[in-house]
Amino acid sequence: MAEHEVLPGAEAFERVVGLLDYPMFVVTTRVGDQRAGCLVGFSSQVSIHPPRYLVGLSKKNHTYRVTEQGATHLAVHLLAEEHRDLARLFGSETGDRIDKFSRCRWWDGPEGLPILTDAAAWFAGAILDRFDLGDHVGHLTEPVAGAAPDRFGDLVTFADVKDLEPGHEA
Repeated sequence: MAEHEVLPGAEAFERVVGLLDYPMFVVTTRVGDQRAGCLVGFSSQVSIHPPRYLVGLSKKNHTYRVTEQGATHLAVHLLAEEHRDLARLFGSETGDRIDKFSRCRWWDGPEGLPILTDAAAWFAGAILDRFDLGDHVGHLTEPVAGAAPDRFGDLVTFADVKDLEPGHEA
C-alpha cells in the first residue's frame, strides 16, 4: 500500500481487522435440555463499572437459534493453544448435525450452563439485553460466576482458526 493511500470504507476496514489477531472464545448456553455452543470472534468487554461483556452470535448459527428460545445466560470460555481441538470442534461443526458436547469434557455450571472442562478460563453471564448488529446479534451480559488462573499461557486466537470451514456461514 502506498504511503497515505486512502481506501474505501469497507475495504479499509476489512484490511485493518484482517491484520488483527483477536482471542477466540467458545460460548455455550442451555435452554431446558438443549445445550449449544459455538466459536465466537466478535466479543468484547464494554464496561468496567458495572462489569459488562458483549457477545455477538451469528443469526445463521445453531447456538443463536437456541439462545433465542429463551436462554437467560451464556458461558464465555477462553482456550489454551493446547486445546485448539475444542476451537475446531465448536467452530467447524454445527449443533444442527452433531452433539458437540458428546465429543468433549464438560460439566453443569452456574445456571445449568455447560462449562468446558479444558477451558483456560471462563465466566457465566446473565443476558441483560440483545442488539441487532447486522448479521450478528449482540448479547449484553453481566458476569455472575467464573474461574481464571493467575496468568495465561498462549491462547487460541484468530490466526489459529482462520483456516476453519465454519459449521454455518457467518
